[in-house]
Order: sequence, then structure tokens, then C-alpha cells
Amino acid sequence: MDWTFEPVAGPFEFTEGPVWHPSEAVVSFSDIPTSRILRYDPASDECTEWATDTNRGNGSALGPDGRLYNCEMGTNGNGHQISRYDRNGERTVLVHEYNGRRLNSPNDLAFDSLGRLWFTDPDYDDQDDLELDHFSVYYLDPAGDPGDAAPDDWEVTRAIDDTTNPNGLVFSKDEGTLYVAESPYGRDATRELRAYPIDDGGSRDEASDESGDEDKDGDGDGAEDVAVGEYEVLHDFGPHRGIDGMCLTDEGNVVATAGWEESGPGGLLYVFTPEGRVLETHPYPGDRPTNCAFGGEELTTLYASGFDGYLYRAETDRVGYPVPPSS
Repeated sequence: MDWTFEPVAGPFEFTEGPVWHPSEAVVSFSDIPTSRILRYDPASDECTEWATDTNRGNGSALGPDGRLYNCEMGTNGNGHQISRYDRNGERTVLVHEYNGRRLNSPNDLAFDSLGRLWFTDPDYDDQDDLELDHFSVYYLDPAGDPGDAAPDDWEVTRAIDDTTNPNGLVFSKDEGTLYVAESPYGRDATRELRAYPIDDGGSRDEASDESGDEDKDGDGDGAEDVAVGEYEVLHDFGPHRGIDGMCLTDEGNVVATAGWEESGPGGLLYVFTPEGRVLETHPYPGDRPTNCAFGGEELTTLYASGFDGYLYRAETDRVGYPVPPSS
């Protein structure tokens, strides 16, 4: 089945982070340059502004508490943080630093079924005042119900320390694998879809017991290998633009946004098996797709964002895996 994408909102400046809200049957998404979160209502076909001053908010995720969690990349020295938004748009900052140093540019995030919030922290702005000397994957542990956890209750752990510019991430259905988009800068850089095995024994306590303070890369930060194994490269995009954002189907396949107009096959929506085989590709109608999410009553509608500033919608023959997982 061909996926035909139609614009349903925009144009804005640069859209990202679509999230389906099943309780309200709406899609939220970010317009990064204007620091806004917008909402599209497919029933009324209307798009409204929901939150402002998001510090160039990027990827988002719906938490098990029904609230929206957002990566705020930062602007003019502000932001560089992970925030939680109540239903009325009120923001609470959960983390803005690691080991006393400001985060780089939080990009994308995903919850696991234990209520831990995993996020990537690359740098796509060529900042000259970075405080961290690495671009890693972390998780925030609320040590309880995420909805009840105050900012001081969230403990940040550096879980993956071998990435050079991690972007999108998503868990497999059994949460035994964390898929991470390794998407560095440079014409000669290699972009990869990586699969990291995760084994925490199914409990937060065991995961904590297995963590340590080993400084794996010698940078003095005490990078912890928290039950994360060596990665496997599932797909190598070579010099072409790799994956930006991802979501999961009910069958466990990975749907990913990748490609651009400057090289390779152009902007595409890829469908990968859990082993990395490309099942199919679908052309994206604009420039450089950034992220995607399944929505609609049956979770068969795919919403996608991109550099051209639109929110697109396509009816598919795939069924999305419900998010967030139960806590």
C-alpha cells in the first residue's frame, strides 16, 4: 500500500515531535524556531497554539501520567533541558544538567514501562559554549510515579556513552532493545540505526544494582553502563542523511524518518524489521522528514513532521504500537 501524505497543518518554520493524545484525539507537535507546541484536531481540522516559550522545543513524548514531556534544545543560554507540561500548558523543568554541567541540546525521548524517561543529548547547533564534552543517551528515573515526582525526585543517569550525535530513539515491544539513531555531522560521517540490548531484570532495583560509576571513556564523568550491551548496526546510511525520528508498529517494526534532497534516495519513511531489514519505503512530500507518530482511533494514521514546516498525515496499512507503555 502506498502511503499518500497530505498536509493538514502549516506551513510553520520547522516542525518536529508529533505525539498522538488518545484521550483528546489530537496531535501535538513542535515548531522549533518559534518555540511553540501546537495542536491539530483532526475532527475540526483546526490547529491551535498550546504552549509558548519552549526554548526551541524538539521531540516530545506522552508520559504514563498523560502529560507531555518535551526536549528543549535551548536558545540564548536558556533551556537545554527536559520539561513536563501539565494539561493546561504549565511547565516543570525536570533536568537541565549532568554532573553539574549543562546539557547540550536534548533532542528526543521515550518512556519505558518502569516510568523511566530516556533521552538523547546531541549538539546540532555548533555551540561554542558547551559544558559537556560528550553527546550521550541518558535516562531519568522518577523513583515512583512520574506524575507525582517533583523535579528533585528525578535522578539522571548516563546510560550510553559511545554515541557521537544521537538523535531519535524508541524501544522494542519487549523493551529488550533500544533503537538509537546515530546521526553525526559531516559529509564523511557514517549514519547508523543502532540496536542496544537492554537487560535490567525487569525491576528498577535490579537496574540500579547493576549500575556503577565506571568512567568508561576517561572523561571524569563516571559514565555508567546501566545494563546496556554492545550495539549492533542494523542499517548503515553511509554519507547520506540518516534517521531523525522513529516510532513502532504493533508488529514490532520500526518506522523511521530519514533522507534528504541533497544525496541518496531523498526523504523517505522507512519500515525496518527488528533485525534491520528494510520492508518498504514511502516518499516524504517535503524536505527532510524529522519525526513521526501513529494516531487515529485505530492507530493506522501516520503523522509526520519536517524541515518544510508542515504536519502531514497518511493512512497506512500498519498499526501503531500504543504509547506510552503502562507504568
